[in-house]
Amino acid sequence: MNLGPSNTFSSPVSLSSGLSSQLEQPSSTLRATTVRSASAVVVRAGGEVDASNEHTWQGLVTEAATAASQAGLLVVDVNGLEFMGCCAFTVLADEAERCRERGITLRMVSGNPGVARIVDACAFSNVLPVHPTTESALTVA
Repeated sequence: MNLGPSNTFSSPVSLSSGLSSQLEQPSSTLRATTVRSASAVVVRAGGEVDASNEHTWQGLVTEAATAASQAGLLVVDVNGLEFMGCCAFTVLADEAERCRERGITLRMVSGNPGVARIVDACAFSNVLPVHPTTESALTVA
């Protein structure tokens, strides 16, 4: 899986040294890139999110949300994740609520229909819209 930024993204978002260190550990099962595109911040995640790295996932999502501009957009692309525990969805839904309070919209990207079903089953669909591609998440009005 290629986690590198695509040509539509302009600049990487700097993460804290502690979070970067956690993501770079050879034993880490979570990989991510975070980039800025105009007023949007895009996180592209790969690997796995479960209870063992929930704290790292929380840090990643929180730092990315902090980097998003007011009245901006945070897009979290989970297409590269091989596994998302329930905790991963809860972190995203909780952060979406915090973002909404600051005027930021959080959108999740997944081409896997099962992800949208889980979001619906957990009653997160009102705060966590799922888009099939990063490009569609960036262009939806």
